[in-house]
Amino acid sequence: MMCACISIAAVISICVFIFKNGIPAINEIGFKNFIFGTSWKPKQNLYGIFPMIVSSVYVTAGAIIIGAPIGILTAVFLSCYCPKGVYKIVKPLINLLASVPSIIYGFFFLVAIVPIMQKLTGTSGKGMLTASILLGVMILPTIINTSEASINAVPRQYYEGALALGATKERSIFKTVLPAASSGVLSGVILGIGRAIGETMAVIMIIGNQPIMPKSIVSGVRTLTGNIVIEMAYASGLHRGALIGTAVVLFVFILITNLCFSAITRKKIANE
Repeated sequence: MMCACISIAAVISICVFIFKNGIPAINEIGFKNFIFGTSWKPKQNLYGIFPMIVSSVYVTAGAIIIGAPIGILTAVFLSCYCPKGVYKIVKPLINLLASVPSIIYGFFFLVAIVPIMQKLTGTSGKGMLTASILLGVMILPTIINTSEASINAVPRQYYEGALALGATKERSIFKTVLPAASSGVLSGVILGIGRAIGETMAVIMIIGNQPIMPKSIVSGVRTLTGNIVIEMAYASGLHRGALIGTAVVLFVFILITNLCFSAITRKKIANE
């Protein structure tokens, strides 16, 4: 009980600090100007974070488009197809992928992937597409492990019953087992979204860090988290408050995502 209370108190303290310092700055700037403004120029007292919001959504969506199918299909392979000998090799490697520091991912993409993107796109190689690929790789362990555990938790009778009714192995897996595990699979995807939205250091290294509206998938942009990290070291006054206000928007964005997931889960349970 004491440990639980400490955890709750920590979360409440963080929320109070963020909202207490961020809301006044948002009010001073103006909610509309802050959320929907397209210019971020602290020296001119222009604090519009809409380009960062759009960039964060695009990069996260790109990461899920890349990472979710690969992660889910990998989980299906590990749970239903993978030989034991291969599993003993692949599973530890996936867990190792989860333990690699994010800065290592960023450095690897900076020296290995960015030059390739330069040749393919004719740009600097730093932009939304590169960042989406990076985050798609980084969220794989989360999606794979959560989805695999959910698939393994489905009663064996579901699979055997589908086979007994004449379904093929693939149809039994993808039409019976995987739908039965959909809540857990969706949980893995949501956790992946949280990881993608919150990632900072690796993304900063390869995204270009330009506080402008994205013009294409290879544009150099800046995310909400990157905006906070890049400028917090020297920010003061209203500038610092605007950065904390950015954290408020990020917090609310993640909260809305989790609430949507909870609503989908409750609706699924009610339908079942």
